[in-house]
Amino acid sequence: MRMKLIFPLLTLLVMLSQANAQEPDIDERSYNLGILGGFSEVVRLGVKTLALSEVMSPGEMDAMMDDAAVIARRNDVLMWRETDFLVTDLYPANVADGKHVLLIYTGDTLDRYLQIKADKAALVSAGNYEGEAREEIARRFGRLLSYPEPVIDDLLAREKLLEN
Repeated sequence: MRMKLIFPLLTLLVMLSQANAQEPDIDERSYNLGILGGFSEVVRLGVKTLALSEVMSPGEMDAMMDDAAVIARRNDVLMWRETDFLVTDLYPANVADGKHVLLIYTGDTLDRYLQIKADKAALVSAGNYEGEAREEIARRFGRLLSYPEPVIDDLLAREKLLEN
């Protein structure tokens, strides 16, 4: 009798665990708008200096811009559409190839981001984007994103492992 009861219970448990493992049925646009709203709030509150939207195709970003502007106004933050994302050793080099990302910020943060990009470009142009200089660009960007130093260390270590 017990064996007859165990099999249906195990089957039910497996079915329930598989149902819980499935992705929620949320459309991508709503998900991305939710991310913008959440990150806008933490930037407004000063928890993060700079936040990033999901990377999106230019068409997907076009479709988001009106609603992104509403979210920015509601949260008293600024958003800037980046079409040439700053690539550092924090993330895989191809993370934003051909894609756009919204920078969410307040104050002079955009100027600070653009300065890091300019400094990287100058290093690349001079053939000096390597070693400590390259790492420092990544660290400056990580700090602008308000990442704790141990997180920056972990991201840089992960990228070095992926290179090898």
